[in-house]
Amino acid sequence: MEDIRIAGGRVNDALQRYGVDKAGFWVAETQTQEFNVNSGEFSLLRTLFDNSLTLTVYHQNRKGTITTNKLDEASVHKAVEDALASAESGVADEAYDIAPGQGGHCFHDRGYEPDMERLFERTRELMQEIAKRYPRILVEELIVSHNKVHSLYRNTNGTECEVFKGHYLVSIGFAGHEGDVTTSLFEAEATTDNLDRPFMELGTIEAQLKDAEAQLVTKPLEGKFQGTVVLTPDSLGYFLYSILSNFAGDSGILEKTSLWLDKLNEQVADSRLTISINPSDPRIVDKAHITADGFQEEDYDIIRDGVLRSYMLSLYVANKSGLERAKNSSFSVVVREGTTPYEEMLRGIKKGLIVGRFSGGRPGTSGEFSGVAKNSFLIEDGKITDAVSETMISGNLAQMLMNVADISKETVADGGSILPYIAFDKIVISGK
Repeated sequence: MEDIRIAGGRVNDALQRYGVDKAGFWVAETQTQEFNVNSGEFSLLRTLFDNSLTLTVYHQNRKGTITTNKLDEASVHKAVEDALASAESGVADEAYDIAPGQGGHCFHDRGYEPDMERLFERTRELMQEIAKRYPRILVEELIVSHNKVHSLYRNTNGTECEVFKGHYLVSIGFAGHEGDVTTSLFEAEATTDNLDRPFMELGTIEAQLKDAEAQLVTKPLEGKFQGTVVLTPDSLGYFLYSILSNFAGDSGILEKTSLWLDKLNEQVADSRLTISINPSDPRIVDKAHITADGFQEEDYDIIRDGVLRSYMLSLYVANKSGLERAKNSSFSVVVREGTTPYEEMLRGIKKGLIVGRFSGGRPGTSGEFSGVAKNSFLIEDGKITDAVSETMISGNLAQMLMNVADISKETVADGGSILPYIAFDKIVISGK
């Protein structure tokens, strides 16, 4: 594979040769070693190699971006030419910029070198445990891999950030199966930088296996009512992404469509809710060290104790709006745990629904949402009664945050986020 420091030098030379005003670029080499399991048998073992260059230039206040997987001298020069051509066709805007010089940094994250023999053992162990403990589960596909990345970021203000990182990824697709009855497809995924724990214990893999078996017998929900919806960590992640991108992201602020516009330091959620973006958290595996604009990554709170503390803004939108840029550009979401154990939280619910997955269109700028509650279970008088089918939920994302009923003491760390179970009141639940 190409030496990325040599490739980085080629990019620097080409930028100087073409007289580029400002630029930032990543060069990376990636090695992926992957097992595939189909119908309980190892069907594929392969190693993939890849190089990449992502280059953004700012010339005469215009921006151009290009990506290529070729790092030879001719390809690098063509990439710079193409990025400049892209910039020339754009609209000039003085808000385009890169971070000032951040110096040089090198990071060696845990998990860079793989243990493939141990990875094979953990994979076989997972298949054996599923067959033993969940005999009514049919594994459609299991992909287990180690991803090793050596990357280099540089910009024309003198910043350099070199990163050596690696992680294991477990991705499994499965369904409950008994006789002629089959559930819908369940998917579970977890990332780890070590093989100390069985894969069954990672993320929500075991919880979803249990739910898939329980979904073999479902009942359609009758009627329509306003109740409490408990979002599992899997479904909560979907809703948080919609909430934060709609109300705190670049487009909502730039286009002035965000319901949180001009609400910094005001309450936008229940006082028990704190949402942070924390790539340095030791439970986050695929860590980010440098932002897309070339700043060193720092942890920050979006919402702290229910109060809006920050937006998720790029440097460009920060310059356009006069607001502060986000201290990192990752989505390593950490939601602070509550004080109520999960089982106790359920006992306090009169009537509601546990939602394992949500299927619906992307909510609009108003925050209104409506869609199908998948892998869901009815709660009545504090007890889980039936697995349900043909169930819809609807509400408003902004109002949801103000209607938090409870937050679980337990959290789930899947390598990319750390999330609890959260119960939300006043959600419309509809059956047949």
